[in-house]
Amino acid sequence: MEERGRGCCPSMDLMRSEAMQLVQLIIPIESAHLAVSYLGDLGLIQFKDLNAEKSPFQRTYAIQIKRCGEMARKLRFFRDQMLKAGLPPPAISGTEPIITLDDLEVKLGDLEAELIEINANGSKLQRSYNELAEYKLVLQKAGDFFHSALSSAEELQREHSQSGEESLETPLLSEQGTTTDPSKQVKLGFITGLVPRDKSMAFERILFRATRGNVFLKQATIDEPVIDPGTGDKVEKNVFAIFFSGERARVKILKICEAFGANRYSCNEDLGKQSQMITEVSGRLSELKTTIDAGLVHRGNLLQTIGEQFEQWNLMVRKEKAIYHTLNMLSIDVTKKCLVAEGWSPVFAVKQVQDALHRATHDSNSQVNAIFQVLRTREMPPTFFRTNKFTTAFQEIVDAYGVAKYQEANPGVFTIVTFPFLFAVMFGDWGHGICLLLATSYFIIREKKLSSQKLGDITEMTFGGRYVIMLMALFSIYTGLIYNEFFSVPFELFARSAYVCRDPECRDSTTIGLIMARDTYPFGVDPAWHGSRSELPFLNSLKMKMSILLGVAQMNLGIVLSFFNAQFFKNRINTWFQFIPQIIFLNSLFGYLSILIIIKWCTGSKADLYHVMIYMFLSPTDDIGENQLFSGQKMTQLVLLLLAFVSVPWMLLPKPFLLKMQHNRHQGGAYAPLQDSEESLQSGANHDSHGHEEFEFSEVFVHQLIHTIEFVLGAVSNTASYLRLWALSLAHSELSSVFYEKVLQLAWGYNNVIILVIGIIIFICATVGVLLVMETLSAFLHALRLHWVEFQNKFYEGDGYKFYPFSFSLIDYEEE
Repeated sequence: MEERGRGCCPSMDLMRSEAMQLVQLIIPIESAHLAVSYLGDLGLIQFKDLNAEKSPFQRTYAIQIKRCGEMARKLRFFRDQMLKAGLPPPAISGTEPIITLDDLEVKLGDLEAELIEINANGSKLQRSYNELAEYKLVLQKAGDFFHSALSSAEELQREHSQSGEESLETPLLSEQGTTTDPSKQVKLGFITGLVPRDKSMAFERILFRATRGNVFLKQATIDEPVIDPGTGDKVEKNVFAIFFSGERARVKILKICEAFGANRYSCNEDLGKQSQMITEVSGRLSELKTTIDAGLVHRGNLLQTIGEQFEQWNLMVRKEKAIYHTLNMLSIDVTKKCLVAEGWSPVFAVKQVQDALHRATHDSNSQVNAIFQVLRTREMPPTFFRTNKFTTAFQEIVDAYGVAKYQEANPGVFTIVTFPFLFAVMFGDWGHGICLLLATSYFIIREKKLSSQKLGDITEMTFGGRYVIMLMALFSIYTGLIYNEFFSVPFELFARSAYVCRDPECRDSTTIGLIMARDTYPFGVDPAWHGSRSELPFLNSLKMKMSILLGVAQMNLGIVLSFFNAQFFKNRINTWFQFIPQIIFLNSLFGYLSILIIIKWCTGSKADLYHVMIYMFLSPTDDIGENQLFSGQKMTQLVLLLLAFVSVPWMLLPKPFLLKMQHNRHQGGAYAPLQDSEESLQSGANHDSHGHEEFEFSEVFVHQLIHTIEFVLGAVSNTASYLRLWALSLAHSELSSVFYEKVLQLAWGYNNVIILVIGIIIFICATVGVLLVMETLSAFLHALRLHWVEFQNKFYEGDGYKFYPFSFSLIDYEEE
């Protein structure tokens, strides 16, 4: 095949998808891994799964894929640890590490084991540190309890001594102490610890009920939140001391503490021993802090070392996993010395694929060369368009409706112009267009930086369509200049207005009629129409008729493209019994209407086009009268009406009978000798759907009947659908006028700076929120509908499937 793009004219790669071929590769096992790796770098083969009947575990390289999956798990673990440590995300590197997969597996295992051990030791040390910190708080607060209790007791003793009551009580107490059995004396016990502050009230209530009030609870709040040893979270807690008597009460209290998550710590009632324990705990805390800090430094250094090579390891593991997945799609020949691969590849890539195979054979020191051969098939090839950063977004708009069938005409070529233009017809305001252009210029200027960053969903979608928005903005500026609207304000940009007032009194009141005093305004709508009494009827008439002209032109383009499809696929039936009757029917009615609109514009006639079109059907033989636009109009309308009626059975009847005859003539066509490779691909991909199936004439006839009815009714409804161009353009213009007159001008009229500032802010917010966001989205969706339904249904089947080559450049660097 000759190289495309030679000669004086550039190739139209987007008009039809690349020519594809089914290729077979027979690769020796010793060079298979390297060959698939080089083909992944090339990214021009879509491999077919030749082991579809086998489960993933029955395939040849299942063990290697499992190993790669385990290494990927370890790398995800390293990534999580780096994120927790606050290390910056590793930079994406395109260089591969100089290390084998086996060595990498061992290294990742050692690093994981070391990191897990460091984390486990760090967790134990941190838990011990948190427990000691709580213990120190308990000792301090409990010491305050006992110290305050001792001080109160001593104060009470002094009061009793001064009042002389001691002499009365002392003999009784001493007598009781000498006569009572020591084994029967009641001993008070106490439990100290910490309880979460939000549970302290419930904790106290449950203790009271469980022991029937036979406990004494003392609590003290801690000013700063403490780190809980169990969870590691910061929690506000209270220190408690519970005094009780009896073993049963102690058991109940311990169970309640466990239920409420209260951490218990032993405490000596001797104040001297408490001070000694606080000193010891402080020393142990200092030692633990030093040890923990040293462990964190060691862990940080280890993660830093991992981070330096993380992306290289990650890329290598992902590539190896992708290679083994691809190798699992290949079948092993009977000698078990070669792997057989089949896949789709563009015709232009033959030499590149062969070079990659030869390089793999040489680099692997294989004694046998890989074999490359083209297979002949009737299977439909995938669709592959070579796009760039500018055309990709437009092609995605088309593909969202349906992927083009192999080598059918691609509407993406025309969408590049028609989509932003139809959007601009509805959004025509050169002030708003400049705002859109400035917004999208930010994304275009910073595209290199933004393309390497992770953006939000809406921002990423906007960034992906930056060139679509740029063309939408440019066309909006163009249509805005035609409408002569800058935020709804007209300007005399190209010349002075052709109209003047009838008298000086109408200088400030443009509702009075105007007279033409100069040459016609050279470009766009004359600014004098804005604000006049005739503005709305004039602009309504202009935009409505312009919408019909644009709609009929685009629908005709769609039908003409169906002709080129029929010619390309050598389908004469579609040429004679689909294209010709469709073009006749559409133009007999709405093509004629478009011509009448142009004649009326050129002649300035006052003919009623509604009346002409209605009575063209109701009373075709009646005299036209004052609605006549040209001589012979009546006879022309009769001929066009007759052609429209004839084209309907022309579309409906011949095609099913011709298909039946064709089927009967080629009933054994499925076993006919195959054609040349390229011709067989085209015929196999685009033959009628009844070729290899059982031919049902009734189904074919009903299908053709539905298609005919759909086209006839669609010709009317689709033309009416294009009136949305007029409706949305009018709505956008009126909204812009309302915001300008009722907000900005109203605020200006108050002669107050504060009101003016508020008015400007409201005007900016309304313009951005309603006109630049909501109206942009609305016009975008309507333009999308006009392309998908009104334009593409005339020729576009869209039942193909995309070409997804095995390519390392498509590997997702995000988490799996």
